[in-house]
Amino acid sequence: MTRTALITGASRGIGAAIACRLAAGGWDLTLAARTPEPLTVLADKLRAQYGVHVRTAPGDMAVEADVHDVARQHLTAYDGRLDALVLSAGMGQAGAIAGFPLSRLDKQYAVNLRAPFQLVQECLPALRATAALGPDEVTGVRHGARVVAVASITGMVAEPSLAAYAATKAALLSLCESVNVEESEAGVSACAVAPGYVDTDMTSWMHDRLAREDMITAEDVAEMVASVVALSRSAVVPSIAITRPGSRLWRA
Repeated sequence: MTRTALITGASRGIGAAIACRLAAGGWDLTLAARTPEPLTVLADKLRAQYGVHVRTAPGDMAVEADVHDVARQHLTAYDGRLDALVLSAGMGQAGAIAGFPLSRLDKQYAVNLRAPFQLVQECLPALRATAALGPDEVTGVRHGARVVAVASITGMVAEPSLAAYAATKAALLSLCESVNVEESEAGVSACAVAPGYVDTDMTSWMHDRLAREDMITAEDVAEMVASVVALSRSAVVPSIAITRPGSRLWRA
């Protein structure tokens, strides 16, 4: 049976790149994002190009009812099968700690951590059931089920003016660790992919400081996600850091 994935933040940037990469691998998908029109355009493209089933589930990850509805739509469409929950939706706003508005912290917390936590919680029964299925009919591999979260290198190494964003991404890394501790023996594991600056609309403000050819591409991140979901259930990868050339992960 075809593997399925629910991808949030799928209308552009990293989420869209992940959708394209998995569709090219024959996955059936549910694409979620706040704005319906770009989702429809991408879904039509993937159906035509790869012949896969693609559902769209518009919803605001800052709204609890929308998050619930996104999960429900995927599980209904694919009879409760969920091989990969890809948490790509995210938002970031820069500002020093001293003057950062708490309302902006609350919004980043809602989108970057609360929604992923809720989706993991609501999808866990389906992830467990999918992980219990037999080996892949073609490859013979028992993949289990995966949660893959797009985190950030700032969740590992602090950067000035990104305290709120970094804190939510560090929490996302911790959430993946907790999923592994609680669920990996049953075949459900989680991986946080933590890239540095990725060349997307969200980082366009960096183009005057960092050459675009030196930035990580959305396709780089998508390739790492595809690699993780191709592993057997015996391989648990808690996190993957992606840095640009010449950078250091850990500071002395």
